[in-house]
Amino acid sequence: MKLQKHGFWYHLLDVLFNIVVIVAIVAAIRTFLVSPFQVEGSSMIDTLVDKEYIIINKFVFLVGHPSRGDVVVFRPPNNQSKYYVKRIIGLPGDSITIKDGFVFLKSSGESEARKLDEKTYLSPHNLGHTFRRPPSSGDVTPVTYDVPKGHYLLLGDNRQGSLDSRSFTAENGKGSPFVPEGDIKGRVWFVALPITKIHAIEAPAYGL
Repeated sequence: MKLQKHGFWYHLLDVLFNIVVIVAIVAAIRTFLVSPFQVEGSSMIDTLVDKEYIIINKFVFLVGHPSRGDVVVFRPPNNQSKYYVKRIIGLPGDSITIKDGFVFLKSSGESEARKLDEKTYLSPHNLGHTFRRPPSSGDVTPVTYDVPKGHYLLLGDNRQGSLDSRSFTAENGKGSPFVPEGDIKGRVWFVALPITKIHAIEAPAYGL
């Protein structure tokens, strides 16, 4: 059996073709399936900390919708050039009230609001210290957010040090505290680095 001999240009084109295929596959994975991000700041402590690398699952929102308690990466309505990472608290149709340092939820069709159980992810420093804007104000005056269709309300786990839905509306009333579903890019799947802190991120069971 004879082996066919190929020239230099054939091998060069073969290498280039394989590179293009690999780049296309990687691009498709990052666009539609998963993508890495680095956490900046302390708005999600103790769930996520500064400089950690996270992997987000994009595909999950191509086939479904965000759920309450999901930690997600999104573009904030007041600055579309950035990515934020926060936790989904209010779903479309919800009425979310912040008062006395806690979050109260009235889902669509319900007549009474119930206090949201957030003990599983809020530290003792933040549990019972969710205030209206600015987050560090200590202002326990009630404020209610009625989440419109196709939008979500998001809060950071570091309730006294997070720029989130409470801060997306400017002092002049412009802007919106709510994030459109299309601006939510993916759910945080797991912490990838540092290696000593690798773990999956799971949504809490609120028991609602």
